[in-house]
Amino acid sequence: MTIEKEFIASTFPAQEGKASWSSPSNIALVKYWGKYGKQLPQNPSLSFTLANCATTTHLQFKPKEKDNQFSFSFLFEGKEQPSFHPKMEAFFDRIKSFCPYLFEHDLTISSTNSFPHSSGIASSASSMSALALSLLSIEEQGVGFASQEVFQQKASFLARLGSGSAARSIQGPMMSWGETKAIQGSSQEFATCIDQEIHPIFRTYQDTILIIDKGQKKVSSTLGHQLMENHPYATARFEQAHQHMTRLMAILAKGELDDFMQLVELEALTLHALMMASKPYFVLMQPNTLAVLNKIWDFREDTKLPLCFTLDAGANVHLLYPEKHKKAINTFIASDLASFCEAGQYIEDQVGTGAKKL
Repeated sequence: MTIEKEFIASTFPAQEGKASWSSPSNIALVKYWGKYGKQLPQNPSLSFTLANCATTTHLQFKPKEKDNQFSFSFLFEGKEQPSFHPKMEAFFDRIKSFCPYLFEHDLTISSTNSFPHSSGIASSASSMSALALSLLSIEEQGVGFASQEVFQQKASFLARLGSGSAARSIQGPMMSWGETKAIQGSSQEFATCIDQEIHPIFRTYQDTILIIDKGQKKVSSTLGHQLMENHPYATARFEQAHQHMTRLMAILAKGELDDFMQLVELEALTLHALMMASKPYFVLMQPNTLAVLNKIWDFREDTKLPLCFTLDAGANVHLLYPEKHKKAINTFIASDLASFCEAGQYIEDQVGTGAKKL
């Protein structure tokens, strides 16, 4: 039996109810870049689950006459958002065979983000995971699940069909997605929680996000992944990611901060190097991004404090560091880095425990 067949819902009578979930964003340490098939990753990835940057979704559902149409309304930050409807309909279409009860219910969906719009946080991860969890609450109320683990696996599976990185937002403190020899039980279909295997220092790691540029991304994630299909360095990159997963798991177990910083920064720069070497090519960093990276390296050399960075496919910078150095590093951020941020804006976050039912 395939994973997909295991996630097809049993039939149950349509019903009325409501559910609310808060689900966080996440930041990848080993980057997933390139996909195939139904939102499947070309290489494994591993991420910190964030605590504060989250989407809260409220769902109300009630029975309707069964047909082949989706019936839903959607509010974002309290306002109608017709532009979101095509993406949501595409998501519903992808998951309809696993959630056939969608055709039997009228849905009222309302979402808000805890972080500012266009602030450079991966909102697709938090929003699609919160939506997937809310929809699964209909099934949970109707027929239930064999275990909490099965519920979380299906939530990750569905979230992945909306946004690949959303698969990694269901649990915390860390999540792996994609088959890898480094992690027992890893899967292409859903993300796996990394908990017992990590040193205590990483459980309270801090992530301060420097908002270098709030503008529209030069290249969408969808296009970026597509550029890996004929990329001259794709094969080597996928092999490198597997090697980095094995190395990072050993680092996380032992709490080796120097090796952690080196690997995480290499992953971030590799992602940007792939974009610069693609066809068409893109330079996603801004001058202030490079200025910040050099400031970080100088600070680390001068103070010996374990501050490092990672980057998503954009100009903004995630600063990663242990909680015990928070005071000194926050002073450095305010005095030396905030001036490189758009309107001086940055967001303080940390590693979290995953989505929460409200």
